[in-house]
Amino acid sequence: MADNVMTNQLKKKLVLARLIEKGVTHSQQGTPIHECDYEELKYELVLSAYREIDIEKEANKWF
Repeated sequence: MADNVMTNQLKKKLVLARLIEKGVTHSQQGTPIHECDYEELKYELVLSAYREIDIEKEANKWF
């Protein structure tokens, strides 16, 4: 049980660090990312990855 809690804390710290590197400070709902749980942080990380895609680039266009 203690290992599982530590693993979850490490995962949360990793995702939080990546969001901070990308300049994300608040979730889409306006909550500071330091107050978000792991699931919310994962969601925000996915959103930040989508924001980095350059849709003007030919390889990233759908049609």
